[in-house]
Amino acid sequence: MTDNYTIEAIPVAPLKLAAHISAEKLAKEVDKALVEYRRHDLVQLQEKYSDSVLLRDFAPDSFLLDLECPRFGTGEAKGVINESVRGVDEFILCDITNYSNTYTVCGFTNHMSPDDNYQDLKRIIGASVAKAHRVNVIMPFLYESRQHKREKRESLDCAMALEELVNMGVKNIITFDAHDPRVQNSIPLNGFDSFMPTYAFVKAILRKFPDLQINKDTFMVISPDEGAMGRAVFLANNLGVDMGMFYKRRDYSKVVNGRNPIVAHEFLGASVKDKTVLIVDDMISSGDSMLDTAHELKDRGAKNVIVCCTFGLFTNGFAKFDEAYAKEYFDLVVTTNLNYKPLEIYTKDWYMEANISRYLAAVINSFNYDMSIQGFSNAQRIQRALKERNQE
Repeated sequence: MTDNYTIEAIPVAPLKLAAHISAEKLAKEVDKALVEYRRHDLVQLQEKYSDSVLLRDFAPDSFLLDLECPRFGTGEAKGVINESVRGVDEFILCDITNYSNTYTVCGFTNHMSPDDNYQDLKRIIGASVAKAHRVNVIMPFLYESRQHKREKRESLDCAMALEELVNMGVKNIITFDAHDPRVQNSIPLNGFDSFMPTYAFVKAILRKFPDLQINKDTFMVISPDEGAMGRAVFLANNLGVDMGMFYKRRDYSKVVNGRNPIVAHEFLGASVKDKTVLIVDDMISSGDSMLDTAHELKDRGAKNVIVCCTFGLFTNGFAKFDEAYAKEYFDLVVTTNLNYKPLEIYTKDWYMEANISRYLAAVINSFNYDMSIQGFSNAQRIQRALKERNQE
């Protein structure tokens, strides 16, 4: 959202941002941007509505709610909101992947798991949904999103979680780059939006490499597997470049660490020799598959390898990335600030963060107005960024 947009509506209710402890850092950045947007909006609305009661609490110094989830000695907990939420449009922000926070169970220290963070999210909903005008949930990394389909006798965790949230009274669920957006079919009568950070990646790369030329002869987008094809096709089409993909050939007779091991990476696409290649995916978990893909591309003659993933989880630490970077298997890893990462990562020469705080604030602002979100088109923004680069 830029400063030249026009407000043609009023909020559905006073806006409040409820930040779970897992997302405090992100929430503070989002709150700061929201305050800036609202002060801009207030100038326009005062011209239409003067000092109307509709503008009460429209542009406070902060939208953050005072809340907590204290725990008993047994590890049990409760959600507590220390101010009124009657009639507000509440947006609850929770990073279920944040394992840095701890709690005590009978004298033992436990790190917060995705299950723990999700339970706290429900506690905050339970503490406010009866009084709030509307409750919306923002989970940048959708809870249990990798367990989104059933292949045998197994649970459908993501679908069950979405059903549970809407049954509690949640009206809208906002996420980013859902592993499979079709999981929204489990809640067809409620709002579900999965936003993409594609433009933020392009902007970050153009900033990092001011001399980078993006054309068919020098640049290519790569999908690391068939699951990421949609992301790669979208980006390649908007950049006007070719794309390729890797097919992961797996050994389905074995299961290692909960998955079938990869036997080989088979590449489909034009030559990557002497090109800058951009690998795009939704997440880096252990990173093994992504590093294998980068290595394969370098072996095929790629000039530069850039990795862009929405969520940098780095579940096995950074040692393998440090080693691969030293061997020049890749040149840069870009992830967003939507999930927790240890501070150590910000010391890495190979890492860059794409900040999506203002984008998320703009999404929240538009939802609060019940405005169309067509203005958040990544395609339009990418085209504008490329046009500006070509004019420099």
